[in-house]
Amino acid sequence: MKKLLLVTTLASTLLLPTLANAADYKIDTKGAHASVNFKVSHLGYSFIQGRFNTFSGDFSFDANDVEASKVSVSIDTTSLDSNHAERDKHIRSDDFINASKFSTSTFVSNKVVKNADGSLAISGDLTLHGVTKNITLDTQFIGEGSDPWGGYRVGFEATTRLELKDFGIKVMGASSYVDMNLQVEGIKQ
Repeated sequence: MKKLLLVTTLASTLLLPTLANAADYKIDTKGAHASVNFKVSHLGYSFIQGRFNTFSGDFSFDANDVEASKVSVSIDTTSLDSNHAERDKHIRSDDFINASKFSTSTFVSNKVVKNADGSLAISGDLTLHGVTKNITLDTQFIGEGSDPWGGYRVGFEATTRLELKDFGIKVMGASSYVDMNLQVEGIKQ
């Protein structure tokens, strides 16, 4: 009996570090507390800013074990909105992102690194325009805590620069890239 108790205790002790304390979160798109934004140069003279109005995602996060975090996001590319209907129609066309053929873009993380300054480098596979490439999101933890509705939330801001040619998207004018900015607020599930 002592031997069985000792084996059970030892097994439990060995397994405890592998049990995740991470919480699962759903990105709060219904409350408009998250956004996927872009900024691209217009012919080298100014910038066009916009967003994707429809997206969803979830992530797991544990402040004590950040590197075990995971992120998964899906973006409806037909929801691209730069506040100019004709321009949006052109950007969504097969001249650029071809949203009718590639209506979904996804990001799935495969590595999270906590940097010395506390920021995070979230690497993963981005599928855009039918092409999958590994990218890194430079991410800042904003904060976490209870909300006024009895839930628990955590927030982040992430940025990255995408080279259009890497995803087979035509370059027009002076800009070969698009800067992405993501505001993410998750509700604990």
